[in-house]
Order: sequence, then structure tokens, then C-alpha cells
Amino acid sequence: MGSCLFAFVQAAAAAPPNDACDLPKALQYEIESKYPGAKLVRLSDLDKDDSALFQKGHGGACPGLAKVDFYGDGKPTLALVLIEQVGPKEKADLVVARKIAEDWKTAVLDTAPSSWPVVWAEPPGEYHDVYGEKKIRATRPVIVFCGYDSWAIVYAWTGKAITKVWIRD
Repeated sequence: MGSCLFAFVQAAAAAPPNDACDLPKALQYEIESKYPGAKLVRLSDLDKDDSALFQKGHGGACPGLAKVDFYGDGKPTLALVLIEQVGPKEKADLVVARKIAEDWKTAVLDTAPSSWPVVWAEPPGEYHDVYGEKKIRATRPVIVFCGYDSWAIVYAWTGKAITKVWIRD
């Protein structure tokens, strides 16, 4: 019995740690079937400067994945940045995946030309657009979709619809 336990502990210690970009298996299957060929943005995809900026602000998190209680109901919800090849160019889709019962439901919130954007969550609060003309008072956590080289957008759930505001352009 002791040798079996020792072998189990050795195997567990030898296993690589979970990657911050690992998706739940059921969601991985959903993404593969609904977005064939799409790739989740990983730290290794970012250039040196963007990688450093992301790590400075978000530590060891995955730049293409953010856990967020976006709808305020406590159900597992993830924001994903998926890169897809479209002809000779790439595009980046911001996808929200929400677990309902045993299934994951996904929806594309926005699409941008691929500059390898990143995603993260921010707490509820007031967010102002870059021009000072629009603001969002979010009562739930928000999603930030950001192309470090030039733009950032905040998305919030109002209880009825998703609204967005450009915080950098």
C-alpha cells in the first residue's frame, strides 16, 4: 500500500502544472466544434512588449481567458479571445462562454483585426469613454478587450443587454 501511495505521489509531482489557458473539457469541445481552427491567445503569442505589459498587470493569468461573473448570477462564465484565420488575414473574436446546466453557451461579443488582443475582468464601477461622451455604471464585473498597441473596450451587462465603451482608442 505504501509503495502504491509513493508511486501516485511521484506521478502527481511529475505531472505538469495546469496551464492558465486550459479550458474545461466540455467548453473545449464546444469551441472546437463552433469555432473550428480558432486558437485561444496565449502568452507565447504576444510580442515581447505586450507580454511584459500583460504579466505586469495580470501575473500568470492567460491573456486569452478571463473568469468573470459577467451576468451577476454566479454561473461559470469565461471571456475568451479566439484568433481565426480569415483568408490571408487573422481576426480576433471576443467570445463569452457561460455554463448553463451541463452545457456551455457561447456568443461572440465583438470582432477585431488581429493584433493579438488580450482580455481580463475588472470590478463593477464607472467607466468613461476616451472622449468623455459616454459612461457605463456597471453593477457587475466587466470584461476588458484590449489591443495594447492602440485600443481597449469595456463590456458590461446591464441586466437586459450588453453595452460597451471605448476607454482607449
